[in-house]
Amino acid sequence: MEKNEDNMDQIKGSMETLSAMQITADMEGLDAQSKSVLHSREVLAVILQGTVSEYKGYSRKEIMDFIEVDSMSETKEVSPGRTNTQVRGDNAEFIHLNEKTSNFDLVFRAKNPALSSRDVLVSLHVDLEPQKNYRPGYPIEKRGLYYLARRLSSQLSLATDETDYGKLEKCYGIWLCRDRVPKKERYSISVYEMANTKNIGIDKTEKASYDLMTMVIVRLGEPEYCGNEGDEGYELLRFLNVLMYPHKEDFMDVMKKYIDFSDNEELWKEVTDMGGLGQSILEEGLEHGIEQGKLEMVLELIQEKILTVKEGAKRLNMEEKELEAHMR
Repeated sequence: MEKNEDNMDQIKGSMETLSAMQITADMEGLDAQSKSVLHSREVLAVILQGTVSEYKGYSRKEIMDFIEVDSMSETKEVSPGRTNTQVRGDNAEFIHLNEKTSNFDLVFRAKNPALSSRDVLVSLHVDLEPQKNYRPGYPIEKRGLYYLARRLSSQLSLATDETDYGKLEKCYGIWLCRDRVPKKERYSISVYEMANTKNIGIDKTEKASYDLMTMVIVRLGEPEYCGNEGDEGYELLRFLNVLMYPHKEDFMDVMKKYIDFSDNEELWKEVTDMGGLGQSILEEGLEHGIEQGKLEMVLELIQEKILTVKEGAKRLNMEEKELEAHMR
């Protein structure tokens, strides 16, 4: 997990991601609505670059393209000025007999370039879990390993004598923990993975045969990140800190180092915070692209019962009846 020292390693920002950031402007951070920005491929590419060892040496644009097409949402119409960059993901729920239903926050597949070839696609199965509370009453690490095991087993249907275990693909669990992090652990990244720790005699088993689960725990802890440029993990921690603690004055200054919105540079001339961003967007004559993107995202959140119609109308500054008309 080495930091990418190329400051020009920017991803071209989509209107959809811009809309997600506007939705997040008045959130507290990591509530249900604000997590929508983590579904953008541009954002995911930055996170994957800093956490997935298979992506070492790849640009954020290349990583963004690794996220598989069939785990992306292609069911809704793409409005003018928008690109299809929001992750729908695989089945985010797993159920077993007599067992409580559990939900992943965001699961999707991405190409494993180390094992794929021109003719064969081998995937990484990624579970991204943003968490407000690092100390929920049990070790996050144990929950993460449980989720990983379930993610691995979900690749196979009912196991029989004919089950081909050779088809299992590697799973990543990436946990982004924001609050209640002990002071000594703040701004740290831990990687847990399967390893061959002892051999009696000669063992020539390739790592790919058992390297099937990796868990990454990223711990933040404070609204202000005081890391030093050049420190290992600095790029990822700086990006996540500004993303997961909203209302920061330097939000767009930091974000533009990762995601390039230069095509809309006029939006940022007077912007110093996320609230200013939302207001500037509405005032700068891009009402159709941005407002349509925000409307579609609010409609989706209402459909998923994350927002009520009343809350959605308030966020869009319209009457409930007007919003309901768009829902028909």
